[in-house]
Amino acid sequence: MTKAQDPLLVVLTGPSGAGKDSVLARLKAQDPSSYVVANVTTRPPRAGEQEGVDYHFVSNAEFERLRRDGELLEHAVVYGQDKGVPRAPIRHALVSGRDVLLRTDVQGARTIKRLVPGATTIFVSAPSEAELRRRVRERGSDTQEQVTVREETATQEMASAAEFDYRVVNDSLEECANEIRRIMSEERSRPDRNEIVV
Repeated sequence: MTKAQDPLLVVLTGPSGAGKDSVLARLKAQDPSSYVVANVTTRPPRAGEQEGVDYHFVSNAEFERLRRDGELLEHAVVYGQDKGVPRAPIRHALVSGRDVLLRTDVQGARTIKRLVPGATTIFVSAPSEAELRRRVRERGSDTQEQVTVREETATQEMASAAEFDYRVVNDSLEECANEIRRIMSEERSRPDRNEIVV
């Protein structure tokens, strides 16, 4: 059991196109004291992405070392790319009393919830399947084949929303971020929430 002032580990999940990155950025802007985890990936940076902000871009060999040494809380091949959530920065932020926010795919969120039952999982969805498909198509960084795979996967992932602790709809970025803040406040005041052990 944790104390009310103990920090939270909040996992945002949901399909491609739900706007998880935008929601995370808005949450960080609202509360700069929270720590947003930059996941690790073997894919090259896209235009405008920053090392250590969007992702930690690593070689295949470095990713394999992190995986082998148990330094990834979870890892998976997502759309043909290795991605993982690094443990060390999460531990450091929690010890320093900061809430930790991270985003991962549905598979990764399931894994984290299994390994860290005290984590708060929040499923972020678009307001409709049509809007979700529109967002996936307008990403601009994917081939037509990748768009098709993302659309099919997104439809499947939408069906898993009930598996997670909370669901929020990202229709308005500000309102979605505010709803997540309300959830975090409720979670913090719960007397029976589990200790976060990463």
